[in-house]
Amino acid sequence: MQKTIMEMKMQVENEKEIGSVFEAGNLSVKTMKVKKSDGCRPPAEVLVVAPEAQGRYPLVLFCHGYCTQTSWYSQLLCHISSHGYILVAPKLYQWLLICKNDEIKTAGNVANWVARGGLETCLPENVKPDLSKTAVMGHSRGGRTAFGLALGHRHLAFKALIGLDPVEGPAPAAWVEPRILSYVPRSFNAGMPVAVVGGGLGNRSKGVFVPPLAPDGCSHAEFFNESRPPCCYFVAKDYGHCDVLDEERAGLGGLVCRSGKGPKEKMRRGVGGVVVAFLRAYLGGECGILEGVVAAPALAPVTMDPVIYVKE
Repeated sequence: MQKTIMEMKMQVENEKEIGSVFEAGNLSVKTMKVKKSDGCRPPAEVLVVAPEAQGRYPLVLFCHGYCTQTSWYSQLLCHISSHGYILVAPKLYQWLLICKNDEIKTAGNVANWVARGGLETCLPENVKPDLSKTAVMGHSRGGRTAFGLALGHRHLAFKALIGLDPVEGPAPAAWVEPRILSYVPRSFNAGMPVAVVGGGLGNRSKGVFVPPLAPDGCSHAEFFNESRPPCCYFVAKDYGHCDVLDEERAGLGGLVCRSGKGPKEKMRRGVGGVVVAFLRAYLGGECGILEGVVAAPALAPVTMDPVIYVKE
């Protein structure tokens, strides 16, 4: 039976609404680097990305990957923020130095600082965080930090958890203690919805002497397998582990890991759109966009395969 003109128009409008999460939002955003010595005194240096328009916005704590800087994710964070979210990204490591295994503690201290109201003095005038709607997100080793924080830290009462190509190094490497993965399906007791977004090329080595940065057995598939419903899983099939970084940094990451041949800008929009759709569902109660992306992943600017959404 052929669709009526009205039905076709409605379909087009629905697709536009779903696809809008993969484009920049309507809000202008401001990026601020706040040091420990500044007036609001965060426990670690933080990068804050927030809408400039007056309002109260959900908050996302973002944990960056090892050997990266918070500013290397600015294009992805700005995409998310432009849809109406405040992003707080603490500096977790000293540049190119293997530090003590305290990144979960550092991220937790920043979460406590936010919960105590420290962030509000750093934000644009009349911009406030809605601490009843908070999520924690991380990339690479920062992804395992986000999982560790969600599994053991409750001061900020996170409502959602997002891992962007999360990685836990192969055992028995001491630098990844405490262990997050148990290899028991649905064993995580995070008590909140989970989204895992992986890169399809992350398990491929760059060359004989450069191992993959997201090897099989300790990366996105395992984190999803251990997540309890509701949980969703998206894999950007043709892109690599570092392709979510800012344009110039993604090129640098391509020196040490397999990179996708397509424009990295599409990868950032694809990941950013999935994150926005997930946040709308579980911080805003608007599930239609996420369900639409799951039902029609071709609306994303990159190929998402597989796409899995387990509600119960």
